[in-house]
Amino acid sequence: MKRVELLVGVGSFSSAIAATKSGVNAVYFGIKGFNMRDLGTNFKKSEMKKLMEYLHENKVKGYLALNTVVFDDELTKIDSILAKAKEAKVDAVIVSDLGVLSLVKKHKLEPHLSTQGSVANVGALMMYKKLGVERIVLARELSLVQIKKLVSKAKKIGVEIEIFVHGAMCISVSGRCYLSHELFGRSANRGECLQPCRRAFFLDGDKPNYKEKDLLIQGDTIISPRDMKTIEFLDEVIKSGVVSLKIEGRTKPSDYVATVTKVYREGIDAVNEKTFSKAKIKKWNKELSKVYNRKFSKGFFQSIPSGKDLTNIQGSNQTTKRVQVGEVKKFYAKINVAEIKLFDSIKVGDDLIIEGVTTFLKLPLTSMQSNHKDLKVAEKGELVGIKTNERVRLNDVVFKVVKRGKK
Repeated sequence: MKRVELLVGVGSFSSAIAATKSGVNAVYFGIKGFNMRDLGTNFKKSEMKKLMEYLHENKVKGYLALNTVVFDDELTKIDSILAKAKEAKVDAVIVSDLGVLSLVKKHKLEPHLSTQGSVANVGALMMYKKLGVERIVLARELSLVQIKKLVSKAKKIGVEIEIFVHGAMCISVSGRCYLSHELFGRSANRGECLQPCRRAFFLDGDKPNYKEKDLLIQGDTIISPRDMKTIEFLDEVIKSGVVSLKIEGRTKPSDYVATVTKVYREGIDAVNEKTFSKAKIKKWNKELSKVYNRKFSKGFFQSIPSGKDLTNIQGSNQTTKRVQVGEVKKFYAKINVAEIKLFDSIKVGDDLIIEGVTTFLKLPLTSMQSNHKDLKVAEKGELVGIKTNERVRLNDVVFKVVKRGKK
């Protein structure tokens, strides 16, 4: 059986590096202006070549997401982006608009249909296959039983199936929501969602009028779903026959990308090696809880979500956070040592992250020196040298990972 692809969203070079180091098979990314995550860090059209060179050097595929609503006067810009994508050797383009699909075919690039297409039946599979689509990202509102049936039919049709397995879920069908546009004039379908659904709601003091079908608010975050997580039943997901498992995360920090990619890489490998176990699941759940999450849900995979699948918090429920503690001032390449100016204290045993425009490195702090003397603890204002084992760069930022609630 062909091994399933692990596909992760990235919004920066450091995230792409983090995903690559953590065992990803492919990443997807957006271009500023036509990106479903257009409020976050994004790639410029001119950066595609550099990104794809890095990915291909590391045997990782790169998919360009062009799945926003596109207006008539923007097709020329899309055409220009696709010309650059062809030049950069992008492996596929994720689309939702038929006009964009036609341009993808014009440039002889491989088209994948976004989950924005809301494909949930065999008729849609057949029609998109006739239009030249090579892979379809199914609607997120499908159960595992429904997915298995569609995969079986897709194989006969000759189209690949991809599904989301981890990350943020939208209250609206396949993410086609208009709430942000209605309230703030910033459209989710243009990548500018301000996520009003994630906020707390409250009554204005009047009692609900049930004759007018008013709803009683119980809790505050009434339309904010928990994040999807499938690691507990990843073996069943893989058995469905999908070719690609997709992780949402283009606006997440690079340490989130690294952690989630590593967990699902280990999960996929464990299924393939027949070592998938409850003990490993417990360990993976602990790791996933450390990075950004709104608490977790199984999505639609095993049952239709209920009120229990809505979160009761604003922001993140993660158990750890990263704190900026310093900045790289020099790097001695011959010995792989970074000189760091400290903004906060660090000690041997801390977990560090070094991040920059083209840097991502996680490492345990096993030793450090100042003026050729070994230190156990270093304070704010000191210059210390630490072994990195790989290149970091001037002005890269240094973080330490701590439990939430602690400095």
